[in-house]
Amino acid sequence: MTPKPFHMNLLYFLVWSITRFVCATYFRWRTYNSGRVPSNGPAILASNHASYLDPPIVGAALSRAIHYLARENLFSLPVLGWALPRVNVVPVDREGGGAKGLKAILDRLHAGAAIILFPEGTRTRDGFMQPARAGIGLTVIKSSCPVVPVRVFGTFEAYGRQMRFPRPRRLAVKFGKPIDFSELRAEAQVCSKQRLKAIYQQTADEIMAAIAKLQPHEDKDEFP
Repeated sequence: MTPKPFHMNLLYFLVWSITRFVCATYFRWRTYNSGRVPSNGPAILASNHASYLDPPIVGAALSRAIHYLARENLFSLPVLGWALPRVNVVPVDREGGGAKGLKAILDRLHAGAAIILFPEGTRTRDGFMQPARAGIGLTVIKSSCPVVPVRVFGTFEAYGRQMRFPRPRRLAVKFGKPIDFSELRAEAQVCSKQRLKAIYQQTADEIMAAIAKLQPHEDKDEFP
């Protein structure tokens, strides 16, 4: 029987367990409000992006499996090409905005998966959040699932673009309340093409604003 998309297979569980151990011991992490992510069914997790650490750390904070994006050329590499599909990685083109990549993301969502997306499109160069790109708005409008804003703290200081090896800085992950885009999705069904492009960007901007509002000191942490 095919496992449900929110269940962990053996390799995923192994990577997830190792990541949690490293986060607890090396980074002394904290997590906040992970219960805001549905325990099953489709969901989009929209996070700021400061480091290569962000995807595994967000995934490790949750008790359900989530799905990730990676450049499709990585799937042709030995070992990595075998492992990536087994830890729920979706191949996309370099920019992640092609029709093939969008279809792969929507197929995962329609199957009941949760997937992490980065509205900024790439890692920050200066530690500050960047403007959102319209691509995530397109994905959100084409889907019908809740969008959970996520903010990761400390990953730029721990492993920014200029660093060769992660430093032992304290990290935190906070999950916001799910955002309902049903009104914009309904409008997108009947509006003009010009308005549709504006809806994609408006959606992306609203998600980025929700991420920016998240602060870790507002709630009690759940663990390291």
